[in-house]
Amino acid sequence: MTATADNGWALSITRHIAAPPEKVWEILTERQAEWWCPVPWRAEFLVQEWRAGGRTSVVMHGPDGEEHPHEGIFLEVTPGVRFVSTDAFVVGADGQYMPAAPFMVGCWEIAAEAGGTRYTATARHWDEDTAQRHADMGFDAGWGACADQLAALCEQG
Repeated sequence: MTATADNGWALSITRHIAAPPEKVWEILTERQAEWWCPVPWRAEFLVQEWRAGGRTSVVMHGPDGEEHPHEGIFLEVTPGVRFVSTDAFVVGADGQYMPAAPFMVGCWEIAAEAGGTRYTATARHWDEDTAQRHADMGFDAGWGACADQLAALCEQG
């Protein structure tokens, strides 16, 4: 997908996964650490409050010891369908939402298709520069590798 103003400067990947939606949803949400980062990176999920307004906190660990923390909130959690989060807000120490330097709104969706599941992950950005920066960071390769890792987990016997 080409990022444009009309589509919210969206970058997106999709895969058909040869597994039922129930299994894909379970692995998508309950085993995130196993697919979230392209190997050899790994993800450490500190907090996942699976509800609209709930906090999400993950640290991505790189192979050279680098760490990239990501804080945000869930905007939507529709079990078996999709979850949406953003880093435009974080939950402060007092439990209140605090504005943050936004990078994207992420949406992870599944739907039954052709005896399996259509998985789609989309990152919407505030502007063209941010979308381009994400593309230059390796969006297609990185998010594509994550989708492949998710598919492999789901398709295991």
